[in-house]
Amino acid sequence: MHCTLEQFPAYAAGSLARWLAHKAYIMRHIEAHRTQRVGWLRAAVLGANDGIVSTASLVLGVAAAGTSSQTILVAGVAGLVAGAMSMAAGEYVSVCSQADTERSDLDRERQELAAYPEHEHAELKEIYVQRGLDRRLAAEVATQLMQHDALGAHGRDELGISAALAARPLQAALASAATFSVGAVLPLLIVLLFPSSDLIWAVSGASLVFLAALGALSGWAGGASLTRAAARVTFWGASAMALTAGVGVLFGVSV
Repeated sequence: MHCTLEQFPAYAAGSLARWLAHKAYIMRHIEAHRTQRVGWLRAAVLGANDGIVSTASLVLGVAAAGTSSQTILVAGVAGLVAGAMSMAAGEYVSVCSQADTERSDLDRERQELAAYPEHEHAELKEIYVQRGLDRRLAAEVATQLMQHDALGAHGRDELGISAALAARPLQAALASAATFSVGAVLPLLIVLLFPSSDLIWAVSGASLVFLAALGALSGWAGGASLTRAAARVTFWGASAMALTAGVGVLFGVSV
């Protein structure tokens, strides 16, 4: 497009505006997928939920048995420490098992690629055919991907293993232990703030609020419905606390 000297400022301004609009469009459409959060988000939500529910349930069970605030607090702190360590160990061991399985499958795939490359190429091609590509294009895609990173292509498309979703045991263990501790501290704060005669109602009400907030936060982080996530977490937490308090009332002992 040609413009005169007099038209140049307006033309330049228009070009700048179009460039800025294009950049804004690109920035809006950068895809930040939430599946990359799955590894730590699942462990974090599980830890926080378990911290609130187990500690609040323990406090309610002990309080329902008619014990003192000091005894309730000691039981709660012991539950916090034991629960955090248990969550960390459990997450680490379970995710290590997942990582071992992924590593074993990749080792086997590496051996098959070295021994039977033609068969593996045909296998990858069939995967792409099933996804909707015609056979010629599927064969070309399989060829190029295997030339670039054969193991990565088979791990991702045949086994469902990718870098974004790979098992990370230490990350899961730390996230679970840390969020369990944070969740467990919340009911204990209520124990410090209220007398023992009011603890059952205070801990129950506050814990339900904490659980609803946790559910909404997890729904937001995962891109799900905040209301549905909050209701789900609150329902199961309330059920656990009610059952534990019932045991404390029934037997009159610390549980």
